[in-house]
Amino acid sequence: MTLEAGNILEGIVVNITNFGAFIEVDGKTGLVHISEVADSFVKDIRQHLNEQDKVKVKVISIDDNGKISLSIKQANIQKKSVKPAEFDWGTPSKGATKIPSANFEDKMSKFLKDSEEKMQDAKKHQEFKGKSSKSKS
Repeated sequence: MTLEAGNILEGIVVNITNFGAFIEVDGKTGLVHISEVADSFVKDIRQHLNEQDKVKVKVISIDDNGKISLSIKQANIQKKSVKPAEFDWGTPSKGATKIPSANFEDKMSKFLKDSEEKMQDAKKHQEFKGKSSKSKS
């Protein structure tokens, strides 16, 4: 494969610095910034890479001066098959009450009624706290 933005290639770590790693790909050297090494926060890049390691990198960009920006993180995302989360919309979540075969308007109406009741309870509780603290003074 050629050295073009978007391509995933294999390279060799030739140098490691505090801000990233220099990777040799197709006879040229590019930089993997520390933020592009792993999905999680990387404090010490040497915990993830060693010199002479073979790594898969994605070419992010090549600027007019020939600087090559690479990413290990994005190269690994490409090979993972991401499946959407499966969710059973028919099963109520913990603490929720299911209205059997209710349409959207019925569900919304029940939600608004429950919300209004909770707000009134909260206001009563707040008023009671306010009165009791004033009477102690």
